[in-house]
Amino acid sequence: MDGKRCCAKLSVQPSRGLMDEQFTVLVQNVLPEFQLTVYAFHKCEGGYGWEAFAHYTANATGTVNVSEDPSLGGTYSGVEAMGLMWSLRPVPGSPQGLRMRKMDVQTPMLVMISVYQGHLTGGFVDQLPLAGVVVERWYMAPGVRRIPITEGGLTVTLFLPSGSGTFPGVLDMWGGGGRLIEYLASLLASHGIAALALDYLTPQITKETGKYVDDDYFPVNPRSDF
Repeated sequence: MDGKRCCAKLSVQPSRGLMDEQFTVLVQNVLPEFQLTVYAFHKCEGGYGWEAFAHYTANATGTVNVSEDPSLGGTYSGVEAMGLMWSLRPVPGSPQGLRMRKMDVQTPMLVMISVYQGHLTGGFVDQLPLAGVVVERWYMAPGVRRIPITEGGLTVTLFLPSGSGTFPGVLDMWGGGGRLIEYLASLLASHGIAALALDYLTPQITKETGKYVDDDYFPVNPRSDF
């Protein structure tokens, strides 16, 4: 095996950041014109696997920069700095209708970024990567405060940015998910916005209150013309 090929170097910077923060994926130390696949894999809290991949050809210095170089195929094409994140999809054989949702925003989303020889379209688990790096993607920035509230029949979580404020505020009503969804509110707080995540139209008993959440959760508007 060619030493230049087997000693591929992969770096991802920053290796720990917010979910919407751009990172740079850099492959170095391969041969010029070397064909490779950059692959991302995430195992969600439900136990299902999600993947994204893109095909690249190394430049004259044996380098691929995902932020600058075009993907020639895969789950996305063209220059897409965050294509490995937004094009994540369930791995083949997964149940239909899966949606990626972060349930515990106090833990990071772990994504394995790997490099493979050639332009692959599948069978990644059966191949040996040339290099791999685990990156952390967070919804809660350091210092963000998460305050669960179950008073007056409400089930909410308040997320406050770090610092003393004052802050602009947002009410996040995301319903139909089967439980209180917090990832949008926590990310807003990470960007300086006080956000209240409200459990909305949950068709089951919530673990926070032990009660059903349905239309009676909200007061009826007395205006007949509304």
